[in-house]
Amino acid sequence: MSDLPDKQIKRLRSLLTEAETNLSAAKELLTSVLGDGEAITAPRDVVISTPEGKIIEGVFDGQIMVDQDGKNYPVPANYASKSKLVEGDIMKLTITPEGKFLYKQIGPVDRKTVIGTLTHHDDKYFVEVSGKEYEVLYASVTYFRLQEGSQVAVIIPADNPDARWAAVEAAL
Repeated sequence: MSDLPDKQIKRLRSLLTEAETNLSAAKELLTSVLGDGEAITAPRDVVISTPEGKIIEGVFDGQIMVDQDGKNYPVPANYASKSKLVEGDIMKLTITPEGKFLYKQIGPVDRKTVIGTLTHHDDKYFVEVSGKEYEVLYASVTYFRLQEGSQVAVIIPADNPDARWAAVEAAL
């Protein structure tokens, strides 16, 4: 091994490091596309660095993604509304080298659809369902052109009676 010049050894180490990073990124991508055979029920507590960027997993709380350390990441309201994200969904955030935030839902919680009435108070919108209010994103209210008193189908977590947020499915 001493026959190899230092420059070649450094290059070999660099290639090995790059190969390990690429292999890790490929496994991560394959798992996100195909799944690993099991439902994702909790975010991973590690941050992964890949050539595509830094990957962080967290839980959607109705407005933002919260990672394992309690750090908040803003989820664009239009994306959350369009994707019908529900409180408790597991998400993956990729922060690209250019600083772009790319979100993906990787572990949806069990859902149920219920019907309620849109209300507005405290500068927020809610859907009242059987005496319980669920906050909804303003982006959903404007997209569906809802008005106070509108009948609305919303999606809520099936197994979380303490949920505070709902995703608008449709105006009725």
